[in-house]
Amino acid sequence: MRKVVVPTDFSENAFNALKYACQLFKYTRSDFYILHAYADEVYQQDRIVKRSSLDELKEVTYNNSEKKLAKIRKDIFEYSPNPRHKFKSVSAFGTLTDEINDLVNLENADIVVMGTRGETNDRTITFGSNTVQVLKYVQCPVLAIPENYKYHQPRELLFPSDYMVPYKRRELKLLCELTGSFKSSIHMLYINSTKKLSLRQEDNMSFLKECLYKADLFFETIEGKDKTVAITKYIVHKEIDLLIMVNSRHSHLEQMLHQSTIEKIGLHIKIPFLVLQNLSR
Repeated sequence: MRKVVVPTDFSENAFNALKYACQLFKYTRSDFYILHAYADEVYQQDRIVKRSSLDELKEVTYNNSEKKLAKIRKDIFEYSPNPRHKFKSVSAFGTLTDEINDLVNLENADIVVMGTRGETNDRTITFGSNTVQVLKYVQCPVLAIPENYKYHQPRELLFPSDYMVPYKRRELKLLCELTGSFKSSIHMLYINSTKKLSLRQEDNMSFLKECLYKADLFFETIEGKDKTVAITKYIVHKEIDLLIMVNSRHSHLEQMLHQSTIEKIGLHIKIPFLVLQNLSR
């Protein structure tokens, strides 16, 4: 059983991410938790000063959320009437990141799937502010789906790594099962001018081989001063379908999420983007 949390702000981008998740896990018995966190909607009404008015607004917002979630469940079942799938909805008065983490812990969820941008859909940025917060702080793997991305099977995956840390077996198992479903190839990319690996790096590489046994693994080393540019060029050159990165201090991901870096090189990731958190759960 796969447990998938899909946050929604009722935008087209959010629904597109839900459709992608249904296709990605179409061979797997899965529970989808469609989550709407609405605290920001309530508190942004600056004219509300009385507690009673705030409580009334919370009730109204909750009821609207429930109606919209019911419509999403109806629409997604029409799109994908898969007998392996069950859809559940959650309206939560709280911030998005906190509510996702609470739901992940409560249901022992495997992955969060969401759009890269939400309702505001600012085309000058790669990731919306909510997406960045979720990528950084949610404590389970997060898969971000670009705007208007049309699903096709993820056959070619790119996983940049410096092999300096051992990744968590549970997260690698999720990746292994995905690649097994689609007979995928994973390109393990080491970006460094020094091709010689340390003993630690060799051991971590062996651990990756052990855990990702269902995929065709290709290990490559390239030179590059700017790792973000190197990754972007590799995506284009190899026609990569999905990018995998790990959220850790001073990681490639941290560099890519730094807004000035993204603006500087004009990076706009146009493929799904899976972030492993490398946390024990």
